Amino acid sequence: MNTKFQDLINSDTPVLIDFYATWCGPCKMLSPILKEVKDNFADSLSIIKVDVDKNQELAAQYQVRGVPTMMFFQSGKQLWRQSGVLSKQDIIATIVAKSSIK
Repeated sequence: MNTKFQDLINSDTPVLIDFYATWCGPCKMLSPILKEVKDNFADSLSIIKVDVDKNQELAAQYQVRGVPTMMFFQSGKQLWRQSGVLSKQDIIATIVAKSSIK
C-alpha cells in the first residue's frame, strides 16, 4: 500500500486523501460531500479513501490522530490538512486556492 500511496501522491493529478474509519459517524457524513467534490472536479482531482484501521502504519506515518482527516497533495507535496467535516464549498474553495486546478 505504501509504494502505491507514494505513487498516487506524487502524480501530476492533485489528490485529496480522506483518512476515515468505518465506525466513525462524521466520516459517514463526509462521504457524500466528497462525492460531490469529485463530481465538481471530474478527472482533474483524485480522491482516495484510506481506512485507518486497515492502514495503521500509513495513518501513523502521517500522524493521523482523529478521523476524518483530509490531506491534499500535489506533485508529492502536502499543501493542506484538516480534521473534521467541512462543507462541499469549503473543500472546493481550499482545493482551488491551494492547487493549479481552477
